[in-house]
Amino acid sequence: MNTDFLEMIKTRRSCRSYKTEQISDKELQAVLEAGTYAPTSLGMQSPYIVAVQNSEQRKQLAAMNAQILGTSSNPYYDAPTYVLVFAPEKANNPIHDASCVMENMMLAAHAIGLASCWIHREREMFATEEGKSLMKKWGLPDGLMGIGGLALGYPLTDLPEPKPRKDGYFRVIK
Repeated sequence: MNTDFLEMIKTRRSCRSYKTEQISDKELQAVLEAGTYAPTSLGMQSPYIVAVQNSEQRKQLAAMNAQILGTSSNPYYDAPTYVLVFAPEKANNPIHDASCVMENMMLAAHAIGLASCWIHREREMFATEEGKSLMKKWGLPDGLMGIGGLALGYPLTDLPEPKPRKDGYFRVIK
């Protein structure tokens, strides 16, 4: 086993405080490419990934998400980049496939010194007329649903230590 990779898995944490500095195009490309290598049902590569760095669109997305959450704060923690993952509603396993994409991107971000946090409520956001309008503006096909989003950027503070793993988390049956 590649112990460096295992260490990446063990040390990746969710970040909720980001520097305002935008990530580089090279870093963004690495994260997005990692998402494209996630396993998908029947190898169909059904998910779509959209990275949003435009400040006006990030404000719009944050407001949409905050409205669903019932808050006035930014659910994307003011990260400089939001990465959204969509999948066809009629795909074999849309939630599973897109979740694998999200995990690959979070691990890749951590491996290159970026921080991320999985953000929820994209399903509700992109079921609205406003959300559907954005998807159309971004050139996405009809019939997609939002699965999740990532807040992505440079961490403002040190990330927390992992919590101890619970006893009995897994079983080995021989």
